[in-house]
Amino acid sequence: MIRRFAKISALLIVFLIITGTSAYLTLTFIIKSEDTVVVPDLLGKDVVYSLEILTDLGLNTKIKGSEYSDDFPKNHVILQEPLPGAEIKKGRDLRILLSKGPKVITMPNVTGLPVRQARLVLEESGLCVGHDTHVYDNETTGKDVVIAQDPLYSILVNRGRCVNLLVSMGQRPRAYQMLDLRGLSVDEAVIYIERSHLQVGRFRYEVHQGKPDNIIVGQYPNSGYRVLEKSPIDLVVNRKPGPDPRPSLNQAQRTGFFRHKIDSGFLNKHVQVRLDSMGVSSELYNNFMSPGQELWLLVPTNTIATLFLYVDGELVKTQVYNEP
Repeated sequence: MIRRFAKISALLIVFLIITGTSAYLTLTFIIKSEDTVVVPDLLGKDVVYSLEILTDLGLNTKIKGSEYSDDFPKNHVILQEPLPGAEIKKGRDLRILLSKGPKVITMPNVTGLPVRQARLVLEESGLCVGHDTHVYDNETTGKDVVIAQDPLYSILVNRGRCVNLLVSMGQRPRAYQMLDLRGLSVDEAVIYIERSHLQVGRFRYEVHQGKPDNIIVGQYPNSGYRVLEKSPIDLVVNRKPGPDPRPSLNQAQRTGFFRHKIDSGFLNKHVQVRLDSMGVSSELYNNFMSPGQELWLLVPTNTIATLFLYVDGELVKTQVYNEP
């Protein structure tokens, strides 16, 4: 009986030892397998894809640098450490070397592109943006468009090569021979300037005895000179100079009303009102108005000024204010 009990006890002890050893080995294997990962093969893979894979595996990515390579596209892995298949613990570093693409590339064609887009294309290709030269060109479709490049496109160049661009300034502005505006009223002179595709510049006031008030007695550029489209034309008006720039309180409060009624019709009108006083131009109104609507503006009357009313870009009224 005792011998049988001893035999059973021995078998039970052996069973417990085997069970404990198996459990220990199993847990050790599981823990070890959770702490280590197999290094994936990243050769030729895109850097973004590689970063995602390594992050999911719990590894730290270290970029050693980049080199030119004829075999791998730009931003693809050309070398890794440790090598694929190795087992390393999570949290360890994995170093990769990236490709900068081939050192010799085909020059991209940036002619016909807006200059800002052309610069981006060159920078993305690893090329240097050189000097821009701006010229008028009547054949291009718009301003700030590349019309030529140096080096020419389709040739082989090294990365880092600087590219110079010839950029269009648009069509060459038309030129006019300046007419003599002296003797015209302010209204007549301004209308002529606007219809000649020129711009009204600054006003200056002088007194010329024996001549009517508010007529043009001088201009710049002078008559006969060559002027380009949209050039400003400065005018000298026969009128006594403006008041002291430090007016009294009563003077500063002198104002009057300007009234204009929009013609009848069906479409809204774009109305602009500009006031020129002592060489300074200010915008009083700029908005759309309905047909038949009235515009009322408060205008200072204690200074010499000229008011210009534009409807849909066309000058329709000029009003001169004299110092009281």
